[in-house]
Amino acid sequence: MKYGESLGKIIFGTRKFFQRKFAATRELLAAKRRGQANSLRIVPKITSLALIRKNNMSRIGKKPILIPENVEIKIENQKVKILGPKGELEREIRPEIRVELKEGKIFVLPKIETKKTKAFWGLTRTLLANAIEGVTCGFEKKLQIEGLGFRANLEEDNLVLKVGFTNPIKLKTPEGIRFSIEKNIITVSGIDKELVGKTAAKIRKVKPPEPYKGKGIRYLGEVVRKKVGKKVAATTK
Repeated sequence: MKYGESLGKIIFGTRKFFQRKFAATRELLAAKRRGQANSLRIVPKITSLALIRKNNMSRIGKKPILIPENVEIKIENQKVKILGPKGELEREIRPEIRVELKEGKIFVLPKIETKKTKAFWGLTRTLLANAIEGVTCGFEKKLQIEGLGFRANLEEDNLVLKVGFTNPIKLKTPEGIRFSIEKNIITVSGIDKELVGKTAAKIRKVKPPEPYKGKGIRYLGEVVRKKVGKKVAATTK
């Protein structure tokens, strides 16, 4: 390709780019004249222009939560109490959000419009749904111990881990958490999903799986990417 031809293509492409940009500006000015500038925004594309309507709704937050028959909900100011067959949980609601009970369902609605309202809206709905699931079914996480001589056992309220250190590591059982051990599998169970996950992460942190042989504590089903060890080159005489 000659230099003149390539330069001509560059100029032609640049002109096309500015033509699309000017077209987008004209479309925006037309929308302002029609009074739609607050509800519409212009998204220029390579081939066409698109008008996308702003959406301030949370896809997760606007979904109602169905209350099971064996669960009782109590709302006191900005606190929600959930009582079920496995226990009781309490969640504090952000001031930007309000919670309502209607026809056996929980509705999470925005109270104050701020930049973070949409995020808190979906988060609050998820926390309440997890709390209902926790008091009815409960949650559990399983960890697997890998390594020669590595093991775990229970002593009163303590989880004792023997994972290659000079002294065994003792972890006190948090309130609302139950440990069970079967061979090399540790099961952490409870009604609070956040506490179950935090406790399991604390156990794994004691001896994370090392990258060469995979020895340590890992989540059940976790895939550990192993590194290739150094190879000793044979010496020639």
